[in-house]
Amino acid sequence: MRAVFVQFRCEPGKTYQVAEAIYDREVVSELFSTSGDFDLIAKIYIPEDEDVGRFLSEKLFDIPHISRTLTTMTFRAF
Repeated sequence: MRAVFVQFRCEPGKTYQVAEAIYDREVVSELFSTSGDFDLIAKIYIPEDEDVGRFLSEKLFDIPHISRTLTTMTFRAF
């Protein structure tokens, strides 16, 4: 499994609704609200044989009220 972090910017007033929708999909390991340019950050474990872009697009990126995402790939845990 490969760990990927995804940050979500939500439409104003929709952060809790987006967070609930993300959890309903049952694909995130952890989900946090954040300060700064993004409203939420999720840690997601993706199977090694899965295409990351396709996995995220099919599992998460169609959730309403997400205005922007930023995906960070990881390589090694220390």
